Amino acid sequence: MLRFGTAGLRGPLRDGPDGMNVDTVSRASAGIAAWLRDRCLGGGLVIVGRDARHGSAEFAIATAEVFTAAGFSVLELPRPLPTPVVAFAVRALKAVAGVQITASHNPATDNGYKLYLDGGSQLIAPADAEIERCIDAVTTPIPRKALENVDIERGEAVVDDYLARVSLLPSLIGGDRPRSPIRIVLTAMHGVGGELAVAALRSAGFDEVLVVTEQFAPDPDFPTVAFPNPEEPGASDLLLDLAGRLDADLAIALDPDADRCALGVRGPDGWRMLRGDETGVLLGDFVLRTAAPDSLVATTIVSSRLLSKLAPARGARYAETLTGFKWLARAGEGLVYAYEEAIGHCVDPVAVRDKDGISAAVVAADLVAQSKAEGRTVLDLLDDYAVEFGVHAGDQVSLRLPEVSEAAAVVARLRELPPTEIAGEAVSCTDMAQLRGQMRTDALVFEGATLRVVIRPSGTEPKLKCYLETFVPVADRDGLPAAKAAAAQRLSEIRAFCEKL
Repeated sequence: MLRFGTAGLRGPLRDGPDGMNVDTVSRASAGIAAWLRDRCLGGGLVIVGRDARHGSAEFAIATAEVFTAAGFSVLELPRPLPTPVVAFAVRALKAVAGVQITASHNPATDNGYKLYLDGGSQLIAPADAEIERCIDAVTTPIPRKALENVDIERGEAVVDDYLARVSLLPSLIGGDRPRSPIRIVLTAMHGVGGELAVAALRSAGFDEVLVVTEQFAPDPDFPTVAFPNPEEPGASDLLLDLAGRLDADLAIALDPDADRCALGVRGPDGWRMLRGDETGVLLGDFVLRTAAPDSLVATTIVSSRLLSKLAPARGARYAETLTGFKWLARAGEGLVYAYEEAIGHCVDPVAVRDKDGISAAVVAADLVAQSKAEGRTVLDLLDDYAVEFGVHAGDQVSLRLPEVSEAAAVVARLRELPPTEIAGEAVSCTDMAQLRGQMRTDALVFEGATLRVVIRPSGTEPKLKCYLETFVPVADRDGLPAAKAAAAQRLSEIRAFCEKL
């Protein structure tokens, strides 16, 4: 059977217990319902949402009907909507759980079932194992009961409340600094975030928002991209081409369920997408400008070390977690911002305790508008960080494999005989599978004097992921070009090592 992974179930659309189908979804819903009842949460409110993938409408109906038959009050959202709306609704309406039918940025042949618990956060251990046992104990036939009244007005009110909250973020986070008008181009990557993202940006005061029309309407076949993920090579080509032709100030790419956001900017060699770590430090510093003293920012073990240096310099605390927002959302008291390098950003944890591409897009637009008013660009800001904290150059090598198990096998081989040198530099190895508590995971961390490499199997796809970073100190701004060149050369050497694994 499909097992709960990073955020729930995800797998190929096919018959049988190892595929996403109505039977799998119904069993999962019945198991979760039993688990909730065991915790005296029976009869509570459950939010059910969906994206526009193949099977999503059918799976959402099955989910809603199983929870209804189990005695829960169900609010089925009225149309395909972004995942962050469900996370927001669970928190805002004090629901006992929320389900979003989505496979996020996976290929068109997949679908998934994402679960939020009370408070709007993803499940963590031991809840995942407990729910699996409840699912295993489900007997057939599984009762289903149609909703007597689909409360469309209440569902639309949730969307309106979400948009109202997002539109406030420039004043809540950006403060009262001057802003210049900016031109934004946006792609929804054939997903469900386009309409809400444009509405949110315009409600927040960004009037000139233009879209990649070929990728704007939801399309479950994702016809213009091999993989509907802004991180994949070529996925954002149409966006960057449009940004160049329209002389835009900012390019924004959402993934299909709009919980992730990638930014594109104009550089000396043309338009390019920022890495998740670059966006992460930009947004983190921007949020900290107006945050209370001693606020907390967080990222993960595979992200850049730059935020760990910036946070104390800004009078903030820093936390580090395992990958996934189920951990980041629980990083600690006073959390004001969290990110993971895989273009996931939580800029408003008071409202959404998960990554949210739409709210991140609004805050990023505000950052660009304020920087433009000062005659600066985000690349200028990144140079400032390099001078202040040193050049932190990062990259990711993602090796796609035929089966999920093969990635774990590579990690096991490296665990048995870990390299003592990477790119000519001596390294030590930390086996995170040997750690205790919440930081235990199937990953290896190699660290040297100027480099860091984290290697782990993907939690959702048949990939081996390698996260690379090298650090080069900078004496002053005049030394920045040489430091960048040295970091780029060093990074290429580390990448060559990872590509041979």
